[in-house]
Amino acid sequence: MAASATTDVLDTFAPISLADMDGVKLQDRVDTKYVFGEAELPEVLAAMLPHYRVLEVNGMRGTKYSSLYYDTADLQHYKDHHNGRTFRSKVRFREYLGADLVFLEVKRKTGRGRTDKKRILVPAIPLTLDPSQQEFVSKANGQDHPLHPTLWNHFTRYTFVNKHSPERLTMDVDLRYSDPAGERVLGGVVIAELKQERADRTSPFVRIMRKRVVAASGMSKYCIGMLLMERDVKHNAFKQVLLKLERIRNAA
Repeated sequence: MAASATTDVLDTFAPISLADMDGVKLQDRVDTKYVFGEAELPEVLAAMLPHYRVLEVNGMRGTKYSSLYYDTADLQHYKDHHNGRTFRSKVRFREYLGADLVFLEVKRKTGRGRTDKKRILVPAIPLTLDPSQQEFVSKANGQDHPLHPTLWNHFTRYTFVNKHSPERLTMDVDLRYSDPAGERVLGGVVIAELKQERADRTSPFVRIMRKRVVAASGMSKYCIGMLLMERDVKHNAFKQVLLKLERIRNAA
């Protein structure tokens, strides 16, 4: 029922194309995440309607993504996030299914709450970094550690652009993780990420979340995926996020 209602509301948004989004790439930005139940999504979208346009690609609203995260042999990227390091990075390949686009991406937390993302176009998602890809990663994050494929992540993303200010908003649903040992599904949850040049609490989406009493909540899809796949890693710092996800799923 919620999925049908979500589609109905999405169909009423004015569209924006990939080309038109060039002005709001926001590769150096402030990110703010919100996590809420998928059953709330139709009402949230209805409140957003006057303020945002939705990305449409080949007539479709909603893009399927597949990502493969790379990490060091001792999972240093995961540990840096868990330990709350101010300067940390993630490395992943991301494929935009249906658009024939694959990127190697390096996301860095650079201090003062900012996120910097660098990426290059690649032909496909590999299971090993070639020398040129390793060189790109080393230059982007200032580290020269060998990296290995660690975790697959799959989801559907809706992307919105503010009609009046340089602001993007993504909403990820139908999250699924996999590795050679199996697969785990994180259903019933929406992970929304607001991307701005600088934190602006007057954003329409921030006001909508405040009205619905949904607080900003840090959540790394990579780190949560590692825990869902039952990897033997430290997780004390993520206990509150796991409890929140459990409450949301149980309320669905």
